Amino acid sequence: MCGILGVVATTPVNQLLYDGLMVLQHRGQDAAGIATAEGNTFHLHKGPGLVRDVFRTRNMRALPGNWGIGHVRYPTAGSAYNFAEAQPFYVNSPFGIVLGHNGNLTNAEQLKDEMFRLDRRHINTNSDSEVLLNVLAHELQNSAHGYELDVESIFDAVAGVHRRCRGAYAVVALIAGYGLLAFRDPHGIRPLVYGKNETEEGTEYLVSSESVALDTLGFQMIRDVEPGEAIFIDLNHQFHSRQCAQQPVYAPCIFEHVYLARPDSVIDGVSVYEARLAMGESLAEKVKQHIPVDEIDVVIPIPDSSRPAAMQLAQALGIPFREGFVKNRYVGRTFIMPGQAMRKKSVRQKLNTCGHEFRGKRVLLVDDSIVRGTTSREIVEMARAAGALKVYFASAAPPVRFPNVYGIDMPTRSELIATGRTDEGIAQEIGADALVYQDLEALKAAVRSMNPNLTVFDASCFDGCYVTGDVDADYLDAVEGRRAGKASAKSEDDGDGKASQQLVLQLAESGVRD
Repeated sequence: MCGILGVVATTPVNQLLYDGLMVLQHRGQDAAGIATAEGNTFHLHKGPGLVRDVFRTRNMRALPGNWGIGHVRYPTAGSAYNFAEAQPFYVNSPFGIVLGHNGNLTNAEQLKDEMFRLDRRHINTNSDSEVLLNVLAHELQNSAHGYELDVESIFDAVAGVHRRCRGAYAVVALIAGYGLLAFRDPHGIRPLVYGKNETEEGTEYLVSSESVALDTLGFQMIRDVEPGEAIFIDLNHQFHSRQCAQQPVYAPCIFEHVYLARPDSVIDGVSVYEARLAMGESLAEKVKQHIPVDEIDVVIPIPDSSRPAAMQLAQALGIPFREGFVKNRYVGRTFIMPGQAMRKKSVRQKLNTCGHEFRGKRVLLVDDSIVRGTTSREIVEMARAAGALKVYFASAAPPVRFPNVYGIDMPTRSELIATGRTDEGIAQEIGADALVYQDLEALKAAVRSMNPNLTVFDASCFDGCYVTGDVDADYLDAVEGRRAGKASAKSEDDGDGKASQQLVLQLAESGVRD
């Protein structure tokens, strides 16, 4: 998960990009970068940390130009910060290109090999975003008329990217001397929207991961970029678009609505806030089936993203809704932090209890999801320490039982508390008196109720069905092996093979595609 922005304006864009990245800060706190274009010259500054820490006045002054892209990074490998992998990335051959990418390529290793052996391009980092940039550069070279590009050749290059790249990718890129390009993978897994602003000097355009950036920067939202679609704004501010994928399938990531996106965003025609309210409605029905309502005195959300669901759940159950936790907003998301020890330490720094809301009460805690269980366990302990008689727990999302390979940092089975455990076993692990999970079909229905045209979702972390069709047990073993610093996770299981066999069985039972 990262945040990307692209701006075509009639005045300098550095402040617009900075303000937009501040709004998208929730999508990545590891690093930030801005690239602007002034004529055929790119200006680039990027670094580790939050937007406010990366950019000082002197940095902003060094970013002139009316065109630009921005990026906030969230590492998907679960590793510590690597400056070389901060974005945007730049390549100078055959055209000057700077690129920002949100998502994760599932065939990055294959593409790296092709880049070296066939395309004669050098990849300098472990980032799949640099791979994607070089694939785009190579396809532009193949589609160009000599050393000249036109709109159709640019779109042909994007079509070439779609043929070669698998996985999730929403992209913004500047092509020196030509304009701003943005495109989305053929499944539309990661979000991308665009809008415009009419000025006396001409039309301005903004492309963003979420609509909230359009709202705050004064742009009128036009629509989402369709799966497989590319849009291009040339130097004359002329807007062009084309469907570049042969068989696009609308399958957005449903976890965006559960947790990742801001509640004031509209993604794929769905209000994130209203979708979360609908999740609360359906979760209330599930709670009624498992916990006697008269045994719950109060409903308390785990701030912040669970608040709409918890509020609607409390109303549906006729139980008081209270704020029992106070959040320290100067501590980053525990879900994003790379090390388990750092993640556990930060939970109590991040939240504190309002003791009177727990003392002598039977409380139902509501969270958006349970991934590793670290935060949930700590929060249950905090509720009991504050005097709660009983602590029930409800998740607005189903159990996360499978790795996510499309850009969310939960790639190993060992980190997922739901893998290999029943709901009762998970409740015991986090110390809750009872645990209620949302049903997957109810979650899909909640999001679909806002946009009936969404018939397919990427819900792979819940059901193990990977919509790109190229993820199997061997692939997931390899991901875990690389993460552990080993050549292959399979070598760990050579003694008895049980772990690999278990994953194969899980994937088969869940309908994973070969």
